[in-house]
Formats: sequence, structure tokens, C-alpha cells
Amino acid sequence: MAKYERRITGDFSQLCSFCHEAILHSSGSASYEDGSEYTLGDVRVAVNVYERYSIIGSNRVSMNVTIVGEGDNLFLSAITSGGSQAMFFKLNTFGEGSFLDTLIDAVEKHYPRR
Repeated sequence: MAKYERRITGDFSQLCSFCHEAILHSSGSASYEDGSEYTLGDVRVAVNVYERYSIIGSNRVSMNVTIVGEGDNLFLSAITSGGSQAMFFKLNTFGEGSFLDTLIDAVEKHYPRR
């Protein structure tokens, strides 16, 4: 499992769309599995799940992307899982890290830290 978390100032819908496009365009095998959006007062939450085939690991890995926003204060959390071929412990996490890196690279370039 690999994880990336980041606070961002921006527009909630734009960040959701940006992450969605960045993930789907990162690989020919990347797919959107399902998602959910919820609003409670001024707080918005989007949870999306993606999957792709990892050539290095010869298996599929998934990534859960959660975005929480209140006004222009946003929080992004992305967690990958799967990819291991062992029964009781993880042997191969290359695919998870690689899948997550595609989102990290895109976010860090588009939303530079100040």
C-alpha cells in the first residue's frame, strides 16, 4: 500500500476533474471503477476508485482518491492497494507505487507548493 496526502487551495470540482483525467490518461489500462460525491453544508467529499494493470507486477492495482473541500480549502488523499502475489504478506508493491506516482507527479506540477 502506498499513500499520498496533500492540502491544496483551489476549486473542488476542478481538482476532482484534474485528478480523474490525470489518472485515466496515465495508462492505457487505467479505468474508473466507481465513485461517490456527498455535500454536507459547505463541505464536499468525493471518493473515486481507479484500477490499472501493472506490467511490472503482472497484476491489477487499485487507487482510491478522496477529495474533501470547504470553500477553496481542499484535502486530497490517494491510497493504492493490490498488486501483491503472495498470500500472507506483500512481495511486490512496484505497481502500487508506480500507479500512485502518476497522480503525485501530475498534482505536484499543476498545484506547486508555495
